Amino acid sequence: MNSERGFTLIEVVVAFVLLTVVLVTAFEVFSAGLARSGELENRSEALIVAQSQLAAAGVEQPLHDGETQGQSDDGRFRWTTRITRTDEGLQAGKPAPSAYALYRIDVLVTWEDAQGRPQGLPLSTMAVWTAPS
Repeated sequence: MNSERGFTLIEVVVAFVLLTVVLVTAFEVFSAGLARSGELENRSEALIVAQSQLAAAGVEQPLHDGETQGQSDDGRFRWTTRITRTDEGLQAGKPAPSAYALYRIDVLVTWEDAQGRPQGLPLSTMAVWTAPS
């Protein structure tokens, strides 16, 4: 009687197949995580661009109705800032009760993701400025 024990060829093949399935699944999860990390990094950078545009509105020059466009220093992000005077909160037909006006500032930052698909991040705020005479 033969007392030697070992793995049969079938057991070795099954072990390799299972190892392959586990490694492929781990690789896909890791790749998806890296891709998501890149997307979140782009979104964070776009948010910084949008916040800086909101912060700059009314600082370099007085607020007035209009639209400006530009791009980030590295050229990856494009932004559009739209400033409009709004009458939100005022009663219809009555003049503004003060020398100040309310402006809405909308910023839209756009870029392309790794697959070339357009992405966008809108950000808005309100600001009080002296009313035009």
